[in-house]
Amino acid sequence: MEMAVGGGGVEVEEGVMRVLLVDDSPVDRRVAQLLLSSDSCAGSFHVIAVDSAKKAMEFLGLKGGKEQAIDMVLTDYCMPEMTGYDLLKAIKALNPLKPIPVIVMSSEDEPQRISRCLNAGAEDYIVKPLQSKDVQRLRNCSTARPNKAVPNRKLPAPLLPPSAAGAAASPSGRRANLAGVAMVLHSSSVELSQYFPLLLKLVVLVYAVLCVGELLHRWSSGGGCSLSVRWCA
Repeated sequence: MEMAVGGGGVEVEEGVMRVLLVDDSPVDRRVAQLLLSSDSCAGSFHVIAVDSAKKAMEFLGLKGGKEQAIDMVLTDYCMPEMTGYDLLKAIKALNPLKPIPVIVMSSEDEPQRISRCLNAGAEDYIVKPLQSKDVQRLRNCSTARPNKAVPNRKLPAPLLPPSAAGAAASPSGRRANLAGVAMVLHSSSVELSQYFPLLLKLVVLVYAVLCVGELLHRWSSGGGCSLSVRWCA
């Protein structure tokens, strides 16, 4: 359901999360709305959608409008006039002691962009389009305290923020890396042991073929000619 900015407060049932969806793409907005209002979400989300960061600012009372009660902001990163990153910084500056959770979405999975948003206070970064597997991440962010979700957030190695490099360089990080390498080597040795009998048979077969070939060569170059001479005599 797409609602206009302004008016009275958003009244929802207890336990329903009020999500301000900010995206300039009608298709992406519709995809997110359908997902969060689907049966799998069991009515746990109430979505208010706007098509620009400026309208979101007005809705949150950051540009002279009346502030509306919101539990979470789900915003696109790339938008005209005002980006989702700028909106993120404005929301976090609104109430530093109890900021509204902000999740940034983007179609580009760039490590620098992810680190930039997380360092600015974003609770999470999701690659568009929004999928059903991301719903639980939204629920987790709604109850997470500010800046607590960032260190615990698990990302693929190329996407880790720069602070993770220091952890990897620590003794505990090195021990964890060595343990991971040992597990890989162990699993590789187990897999190779399964193919060892077959490899041995292949080697024996190749050796036998080479021996037969050598015998045939000797027979054709020596013994075969002597037999043919005796037959003609």
